[in-house]
Amino acid sequence: MIMELHNKGRGNVSHRFGEQPVEEPESYGFPPMHNVVIQGTHLSAHNLDQYESSSATSNYHVQSSPSSLSFSANGSPTSQPDLQSNQSSGSPINQSSLTNDGGGLSHKIRELESVLLGNESDVLDIYGITSQVRHNQVSSEEQNWKQMMEMISRGDLKEVLCACAKALAENDMSTTEWLMSNLRQMVSVSGEPIQRLGAYMLEGLVARLASTGSCIYASLRCKEPASAELLSYMHILYEICPYFKFGYMSANGAIAEAMKDESRVHIIDFQIAQGSQWITLIQALATRPGGPPHIRLTGIDDSASAYARGGGLALVGKMLSRLAESYKVPFEFHAAGISASEVQLEDLGVQTGEALAVNFAFMLHHMPDESVSIQNPRDRLLRVVKSLSPKVVTLVEQESNTNTAPFCPRFAETFSYFSAVFDSIDVALPREHKERINVEQHCLAREIVNIIACEGVERVERTELLSKWRSRFIMAGFSPYPLSSIINATIKTLLQRYSEKYTLEERDGALYLGWMNQALVTSCAWR
Repeated sequence: MIMELHNKGRGNVSHRFGEQPVEEPESYGFPPMHNVVIQGTHLSAHNLDQYESSSATSNYHVQSSPSSLSFSANGSPTSQPDLQSNQSSGSPINQSSLTNDGGGLSHKIRELESVLLGNESDVLDIYGITSQVRHNQVSSEEQNWKQMMEMISRGDLKEVLCACAKALAENDMSTTEWLMSNLRQMVSVSGEPIQRLGAYMLEGLVARLASTGSCIYASLRCKEPASAELLSYMHILYEICPYFKFGYMSANGAIAEAMKDESRVHIIDFQIAQGSQWITLIQALATRPGGPPHIRLTGIDDSASAYARGGGLALVGKMLSRLAESYKVPFEFHAAGISASEVQLEDLGVQTGEALAVNFAFMLHHMPDESVSIQNPRDRLLRVVKSLSPKVVTLVEQESNTNTAPFCPRFAETFSYFSAVFDSIDVALPREHKERINVEQHCLAREIVNIIACEGVERVERTELLSKWRSRFIMAGFSPYPLSSIINATIKTLLQRYSEKYTLEERDGALYLGWMNQALVTSCAWR
């Protein structure tokens, strides 16, 4: 998730892009009558304007190689001062020979002229249709420009952003750059929530135009604050919004419920980050009737989280070990410094006699799927986990569809989703708060840019709706593990400490956390 603690490192970078050539509009007109060649016959027309305005037809010249002939509108031959015989034709043709034809050739020419030109009303109809097509095209373009001007004049930022995305998708560079210049006057990282979101979405559009999205996503870390500062920003976000706490609390509740009678528990956390999720679980298991179980935690990690921590997985292991010792909970930590997409069975250290729990919190959407790679690491990982016969698997994800959606729908989805997120931050943190911009820039902007500017393997932010995740888990052989009502009641109590605009809905055994009834995060469990 944009707000997730697993993908730390955000920034705000301004971009420049060069002038792009303006494409000429495609012509829908008919070819001019003075340059038509049909089956070897060249037809030239003079004084076409006069033809269109008069019932009398001006002279047309029908040239049939190798002889050049001219006829009046009624089919009778007229003299041509430059008419010459062609040696390759056998015998010369001149006016005399045509006149002595007895009308046969003149009749044929009239037939040919009728086939080529039709009657006068047909030609006028053709040009009338052409004129109407061009008129409709111009009218449509004028209407589009009028609509865009109205959007800008009334300050409809969402519509202008979407219009810019559409123009960019259609490779309309002149409109794209014109809209971008107007958008720069409409967005602000210190303004209303929609203006702040608009600033980062515009940044994504500029990066897409310049084809630098992947570079920005990779290089923002160079402009990040020191790890201690970054952790501070993430901690602010963690405290002011319940998204992480909701996910961690619901997942921990499902694990605690599944392991209530187990003496040895092995938890595999794919993307452990700072390990903060497990603090509350260790504390809860310490008070379990009959004593706490022996806990072994395997933490899987990548280099991005190492930066945010300011060190490797050893830091997480030491912190959790000290905590467990203080609560008298038997604890082991196993570090697996490897990307989740590269995990093999031997990396997980599964042992017999342990009840296994697997945690996927805000991380599966980073795994490429079948639309990116024929290896389909996303579904492969689910099959690997299923082969371990876990007692419970927890899933926490954003409720957003940005994986395989085409660019324009993906852009609109991103705007809708993040609008709610920025609104929730605005309510929790005063707009004049000096750290608010840092939180949004370093915890949110990088993900927004990646969703908008990148494609293929370069786009790592690929969220899916719970309905799609449900299909993937069932296909891998899992069945739902409904969350207990106790967990639901605990989360409802948690939300009371935040804004009343947060909503919690239970549906089909899963929990949906929303803002103003728009679902933002889902949590569910499987076995």
